[in-house]
Amino acid sequence: MTVFEASPANGGTPPADAVAPRDSTADAPTSVARLNGTIRDFVARWNTVWVEGEITSWNVRGGNVFGRLKDTQSDAQISIRIWSSVRGRIPADLGIGDHVVAAVKADYFVKAGDFSFTVSSMKHVGLGDQLERLEKLRAQLRQEGLFDESRKQPLPFLPHVIGLITGERSDAEKDVHRNAELRWPQVRFRTEYAAVQGDRCVPETLAALRRLDADPDVDVIIIARGGGDPQTLLGFSDERLVRAVAAASTPVVSAIGHENDHPILDDVADLRASTPTDAAKRVVPDVGEQRALIGQLRARATSRLTQRISHDIAQLEQLRSRPVLRSPEPIIADRAQELWLLLSRGRDTVARHLDAASRKTSELRASLRALSPAATLARGYAIVHLDGGVILRDAADAPAGTALTITVNRGSLAARSDGEIAEST
Repeated sequence: MTVFEASPANGGTPPADAVAPRDSTADAPTSVARLNGTIRDFVARWNTVWVEGEITSWNVRGGNVFGRLKDTQSDAQISIRIWSSVRGRIPADLGIGDHVVAAVKADYFVKAGDFSFTVSSMKHVGLGDQLERLEKLRAQLRQEGLFDESRKQPLPFLPHVIGLITGERSDAEKDVHRNAELRWPQVRFRTEYAAVQGDRCVPETLAALRRLDADPDVDVIIIARGGGDPQTLLGFSDERLVRAVAAASTPVVSAIGHENDHPILDDVADLRASTPTDAAKRVVPDVGEQRALIGQLRARATSRLTQRISHDIAQLEQLRSRPVLRSPEPIIADRAQELWLLLSRGRDTVARHLDAASRKTSELRASLRALSPAATLARGYAIVHLDGGVILRDAADAPAGTALTITVNRGSLAARSDGEIAEST
């Protein structure tokens, strides 16, 4: 950077014995006054610029304003001064959290070595421009599926511990606690306080959300604040916050503002409550209603059970009144007589079948005996066998010397053929 020398023309009055900053060495250093004067003269050459940011500090002293502007997309900040002569030309309702554009000129105060920007004009950023940017972000998140009902988690029926993110000692905190405890006196809260507007809103809310989401005892998280103008609710449409809520493993309820307020957090949360009071009613069941419901279910179950028992008793009495059950002895006697007749008939049938089968068996036995070789042998015939048990049927098959076995009715004889063939008569 070019280092300019302070001169009487620009108000610089460096000591006569001070070395110029550009000529300074360890043995011949420049003075603080001459260095500051050089810096002031260099900064004075800068032109006025228009800058956009969020007011994070606004202190009025002696009619003048000393504050800070923060970049809306990062942590970069600048100090600003608004002299009393300028305050009458800017909106009177400006304050912390407002999104503004300002005409600023750099200024360096030699005595304190303080660098800041002097404001010559300041106005609110057009709400229409901000809403247009928010609508573009809303459309992008919707296209990514962050608003889909399918990805939203159901709320527990009766949460053991409710995580609450809200402003300290705020009406929203009181509303949530009062209405939840009226519905279920034993309800427990784990509250994390965070700024609900201004530059601390998003980082503090994110930190609180991370702590509660990491707590295994917390079953549901409510982010609550009272109503406000669109400017003060901008933090709850911040992309960092809405993406963190979408990624949370614990169900998150958005209870920001009133019925007509609609930050992007409402769309990405698992449940949107119109007010902090509505959030308490949606998250915590009414103990009186639940007891009444249990009483109704119990009465209905008792009635149904009584009807069923009465119906079954009536059916049993009807069955018992029938003759067959009132006096079963005649039926048993009739059945006994019928059973005896059937048994007698069965015995007769089996006996006849056995006699017929015995006669048939005797006839078959006689036929077998008549056809048996033993009967033929008994009449004086014999059977001649060759070696190996072959029956001899032709004399030519037994030449002289052939060993024979002759079987008669009673026993067998060994013989040998002489080879002669006798004439048959």
